[in-house]
Amino acid sequence: MISIIFPVFNEQENLEELYQRVLAVASKVDGHDFELVFVDDCSSDQTPEILRSLHSKDKRVKVIRFARNCGGHAALTAGLYYCKGDCAITLAADLQDPPELILDLVASWKDGAKIVWAARSKREGESLSVKVFSKLYYAFINLLTDVKMPNLGVDVFLADRVVVESLKSMPEKHSSIYMALAWLGFPQTTIEYVKVARTKGASKWSLGKKIKLMIDSILSFSHVLIRYMSILGLATAFVGFVYAAWVVGKAIFFGLAVEGWSSLIVAILVVGGVQMMMLGVLGEYLWRTFDESRRRPRFVIEYKID
Repeated sequence: MISIIFPVFNEQENLEELYQRVLAVASKVDGHDFELVFVDDCSSDQTPEILRSLHSKDKRVKVIRFARNCGGHAALTAGLYYCKGDCAITLAADLQDPPELILDLVASWKDGAKIVWAARSKREGESLSVKVFSKLYYAFINLLTDVKMPNLGVDVFLADRVVVESLKSMPEKHSSIYMALAWLGFPQTTIEYVKVARTKGASKWSLGKKIKLMIDSILSFSHVLIRYMSILGLATAFVGFVYAAWVVGKAIFFGLAVEGWSSLIVAILVVGGVQMMMLGVLGEYLWRTFDESRRRPRFVIEYKID
């Protein structure tokens, strides 16, 4: 069996077309049954009713509904936790990731890959700022962490059952599911596709969510910021000692004192700014440690329809 997981949030305009296109693709895959797992991230439109209707006419449609909005990565995690397939494929419900990708993903899986990434060779209908942020995100995580992702960026992947079971042993909340998969290792390969423009509905992937994902990705898989804090502290202290030696030497050998308070204020502002930045980074790490220690669930399920 092959599981296809769809994180869904207010996608009432796309669900019927998505369902029909996925069925058309599934009919071309020989030797495998399918289950379609829709994870409703507490939608406020007609999404729940449409999903119930799809289930009533096709029992391969499974529905998980969250009691509160938990985010797309939590929805993907829930789908992977509860799917039953020998492999799992994740697809967005907005039809920007063509369901026809399933054929190429399954073919690569049958060739032996345990994780198959679908990397975006082109993004249609996206603004320049979105494309720039995406490139910066993948450049930063590949530079600052020891987890390597396709530089083109990914939204779609296939994971073998052994990978899914390994992922379920990683309970942390503030993390990127894509980076968690890449961190696990296993034989991986990449295919490319064109991410098409959205034709119905609006994107829910806000700038704030993107920034949080970048912070989570770096802090969850890298200690580099802590290391840089130490280096920056040493560099700041060195500059301070040099400046102090210059002031003392100038007073002793030339009888000159530094005039005014401007240099003192500058030094205070620079050192204070560096210290506040360091405290902010430490606070991010400490908050995540505290939040994980409370052991609150990453997602809260209102109901499941099997």
